Amino acid sequence: MIRWQDLHHSELSVPELYALLKLRSEVFVVEQTCVYLDIDGDDLVGENRHLLGWQGDQLVAYARILVSDDALEPVTIGRVIVSSVVRGERLGYQLMERALATCEQRWPTRALYLGAQAHLHGFYAHFGFMTVTDVYDEDGIPHVGMAREALQA
Repeated sequence: MIRWQDLHHSELSVPELYALLKLRSEVFVVEQTCVYLDIDGDDLVGENRHLLGWQGDQLVAYARILVSDDALEPVTIGRVIVSSVVRGERLGYQLMERALATCEQRWPTRALYLGAQAHLHGFYAHFGFMTVTDVYDEDGIPHVGMAREALQA
């Protein structure tokens, strides 16, 4: 059973912040052999939120939601991760459903955007995202920009 948290950055405890940074480093830096600065200054600002999925005391799923102060800018879903320990259990689908529910509840009139690893475009298309950019290189990994219109106008 997964225990989910949807937290404003100000609600994160130090152990929760440590766990999410550790998981992001394990997957994006070590597993994907991609040396980049993950701590980018966006984790603890504005209305940004963090979705955490816990199996016992281990963080196994995570996504970050970035919200611009400009109401015309889309809300960005990023750092979408499922730990290698639970891959294949369709936890990514649960994580994205929760991310979309948060966005729809809090910012129903805002479009959504994400920069997807190109090989995952089909996964995100399942949630209504459409490819809006050509493939581009981000830290040595092919990505595509994907967007989804707001559900309410």
